[in-house]
Amino acid sequence: MTVLDGQSPEAVRETARVLAAGELAGVPTETVYGLAARADRDDAVAKIFAAKGRPSDHPLIVHVLDEQGARVFAQDLPPVAHRLIEAFWPGPLTLIVRRVPGIAAAAAGGQESVGLRCPSHPVFRALMAQCRALGVEGLAAPSANRFGRVSPTTAAHVAGEFEPGLTVLDGGPCEVGIESTIVDVSRGGLVLLRPGVLTPAQLEAAAGMALHAPDAQAPRASGTLAAHYAPHATVRLMSTDALRDALAGGCPAGLAVYSRTSFAGTGVAPALQRAMPAQARAAARQLFAVLRELDAAGATEIWIEAPPQEAAWDGVRDRLSRAAAAFSPR
Repeated sequence: MTVLDGQSPEAVRETARVLAAGELAGVPTETVYGLAARADRDDAVAKIFAAKGRPSDHPLIVHVLDEQGARVFAQDLPPVAHRLIEAFWPGPLTLIVRRVPGIAAAAAGGQESVGLRCPSHPVFRALMAQCRALGVEGLAAPSANRFGRVSPTTAAHVAGEFEPGLTVLDGGPCEVGIESTIVDVSRGGLVLLRPGVLTPAQLEAAAGMALHAPDAQAPRASGTLAAHYAPHATVRLMSTDALRDALAGGCPAGLAVYSRTSFAGTGVAPALQRAMPAQARAAARQLFAVLRELDAAGATEIWIEAPPQEAAWDGVRDRLSRAAAAFSPR
């Protein structure tokens, strides 16, 4: 495993050369670390699916430097897309648009649409600029972890996931901590496919139109399978009262608790207790790192207090619900 310092211009250039050659690299974004390949080469993208163990029909997001890069892959960018780009790019928003035929078919999972995002992480943007100089306008980059498992938010997380030989560009801990919000603008409306840290109210205000739930014709999108984001320990998501009652009934060996409410004196080992921040953005930032820490500490079950039913918490609630659906005991 080659971990390079993202603050080094030569390390950024070397990572760009690796990607331009059609190889994989672990790269930082403000959301999570991605396992990247040049999106315009289906043979390079196939290496992502193989490394992750990800089904090839489960689409990837193509990451670009700016709107110029987006136009390489987008057949068109409707007015609503322009409004959202102006409001949220660079940042944690993915737009599903109609794809230019004959490019990024593998990244799109064979669909006629493609997801595009412009990350704000300075190391990623420096990398993307170097990639552009080498003729690469987009990087397909799903989370740099085995398919269905907990997303990585540090370079060390990435290094622990894959076999030696992968180049990883270290950009420090991710600021956002969960994957981007995904909205579909390919069919004339505004459809939320995956929540993130952007709220429906923010999206509607910027788009100037109502946000809708997906219908049966909605494109497939990254991170939307029922079971996803799972640690090795079994996750149980419970209301505050249900968690209190469960703890009163006795704590099984290997139990970990992640909650906003303090449940001191319940018999859970201090090493297996984590306090969830009261603010949604702070909770999102640490969520995946906490799940990984509890796995590493030997937890076999993780009982989690359900987030508040508020729009700001939608992204965190989505990730925890999918993690709890996985039921993956050690």
